[in-house]
Amino acid sequence: MTPKVLVTNDDGIDSPGLHALVRCALDLGWSPVVAAPTTESSGTSAGLTAAKDARQVAIDRRRRLPGLEDVPAYAVAAHPGLIALIACHDGFGERPDLLLSGVNRGANVGRAILHSGTVGAALTAGVNGVRAVAVSLDTEMEDEPERHHWLTASSVATGLLPMVAELPKGTVINVNVPDRPAGEIGELRWGPLASYGRVQSKVTQLRDELIEVGSVVVEGELEAGTDAAMLADGHATATPLSPVMEHDMLLRQLGASRL
Repeated sequence: MTPKVLVTNDDGIDSPGLHALVRCALDLGWSPVVAAPTTESSGTSAGLTAAKDARQVAIDRRRRLPGLEDVPAYAVAAHPGLIALIACHDGFGERPDLLLSGVNRGANVGRAILHSGTVGAALTAGVNGVRAVAVSLDTEMEDEPERHHWLTASSVATGLLPMVAELPKGTVINVNVPDRPAGEIGELRWGPLASYGRVQSKVTQLRDELIEVGSVVVEGELEAGTDAAMLADGHATATPLSPVMEHDMLLRQLGASRL
């Protein structure tokens, strides 16, 4: 049976990365539906924020993507986590078998993926029993989008997705791809999340009433064998994620201490 696919992202519906992921689904012979934020929603994690009051969500149901006019596309005034939740409840047609999120502009590696809207959409789908893949391209954020190798990311996804479609419902895979021509990247490698990535958050106290939150590139060795290190070495990386799970050992320990 052909999988039903929902494609979303956190860079907005006009992002070339989103369009590349749609073409990836088409190349596999699947029938994708697009539902993506009207504007950029990066860093929103699995937030369920809508743009209108009273939890109402504005949707443009007549959106057409350049070169992809036959693909149903919805521009949604909401964060990707909420879009994923709506999709899992038949909000954009029939419930998807697979949710694709990305291709994100910028890597999502290490435990900082907690803050990513791209990964947040995938995790939300996983919690609701839908397989999901988040795909990110290790770009320089200030570069022009046209210079990035979106097709490299989509080719990695194309090779991975048939396997994911056979995995248990609720499976979530996080994928990162070097921003290079496909012939110049290493083979896909599976590995754990790094404790930290090359880019980390920086909080600066400007004045008593003002704090600046930004990012800084950290020098030094990355943890060997992790997604961040393998990506830095030129490999595409994949990491299975557990959307939300209780800590069994600690739960048993705390429960026993209260008997």
